[in-house]
This record gives sequence, structure tokens and C-alpha cells, in this order.
Amino acid sequence: MRAESLGKQVDTGRNRLTILEGIDLSISPSEAVAIIGASGSGKTTLLGLLAGLDTPTSGKVELDGIDLASLDEDGRAALRRRLVGFVFQSFQLLPALTALENVMLPLELDGVRDAREVARNLLARVGLSQRLEHYPRQLSGGEQQRVAIARAFAGKPRLLFADEPTGNLDAVTGEEVIELMFDLNREQHTTLLLVTHDERLAARCSRQLHLAAGRVIDDRRI
Repeated sequence: MRAESLGKQVDTGRNRLTILEGIDLSISPSEAVAIIGASGSGKTTLLGLLAGLDTPTSGKVELDGIDLASLDEDGRAALRRRLVGFVFQSFQLLPALTALENVMLPLELDGVRDAREVARNLLARVGLSQRLEHYPRQLSGGEQQRVAIARAFAGKPRLLFADEPTGNLDAVTGEEVIELMFDLNREQHTTLLLVTHDERLAARCSRQLHLAAGRVIDDRRI
């Protein structure tokens, strides 16, 4: 993954607000990178641009050597399905689907023939083999995030984007979820980009990008 002179501005009606400016970075396969900084520093915006969920005002992003600007929205979505998994603070599970169905859905969309078995195995891996038929409303926050992690890894993504994955969890549950996410990340040799306010979580990554006022002010490997 590579970003070059990446910038994002939004029109507020009276003027244009710069959220990100002049971001240059290259991320190698299997790196674990924490994106850290104060609220409003541009962390989530950067993650969205790198994942192709949003389009930059300036500069470019390449995933798997493909310039995202060369693709339309459907093309970017297809590339994400092939390469990317997501874990969000708010879980983003579909409430009308069971835990098993939530994990099966992206596999079925990709035409995986044994989607049910793959989903069952992943939910067992995250400790939810007894909760397959439960709906999100019947699961605790920690259990919902485990389902989200199983769904994220279902397609064996080359890139995992995680945005404050422990933000809605208590400290003990958050630690359990993080251990699980890093374990699966190592097992599948996934490249991890993690937005977090948690310094302990950031310290688990091999590299830290520190944002302030929309710019990278520090880029260090640990």
C-alpha cells in the first residue's frame, strides 16, 4: 500500500476545511501500523482514504499496485472485497442476521461454496461456537466484536483496517478482543492498520504513525 501527497478538504459553506495534507507513506506486507493522534487529527479520515471508502481531494492511494482513482465506486468495492477486512468500533453487524449469517454473508457474496463451514470454524476460533444462532441484540459487546473479527478475517484479507476496535468495550473485554485480533493477524499474515487512542494497543504494533492537524508528525518503527 502506498499514499502520495494525500490530502482531503471539505467545503463547510463559508470556506474549505483541510482535514489531511501532504500525507506520504508506504506500508509493507504484514506490517502492523498504529495510526495515533488527538481527536480531530484526521485518523479516521486517513483510514477511509487508504481503504478507498472515501476519495481524496489531492494525491493518490495505491492498493496492490492499483491506483484507486482509476476505479469507479463499484471497482473500489470489488477491490476491497478481494483484499480488505474491516473491524469498526460500532461492530457494524446486520441486526436481522444471526452471528453465523453475519460471517457467512461476505463469503456468499464472493461465491465461496462452503461458506457455512468456513463461518462455523471462524466463530469457533473466536470462542463463539455456542452462539451461532444468536442475533446481535442477544450478544454482549465483546461477543459482537468477536463476530465482527470473524467476519473481517473470513475472506483471508491481505489488509485489515481497524478503527478504534475496543472503543465500546470495557478494559478486560477489550484486551481479550485485541489478543484475538493480533493472533488471527499473525496466523493469516495480514497487514494491519489500526486507528486507536489507546497507547497500550498502539505499542502492540511494529510501527506508529502520529498525526496532528492532518499531517504525519512522527513515523517510527518499534
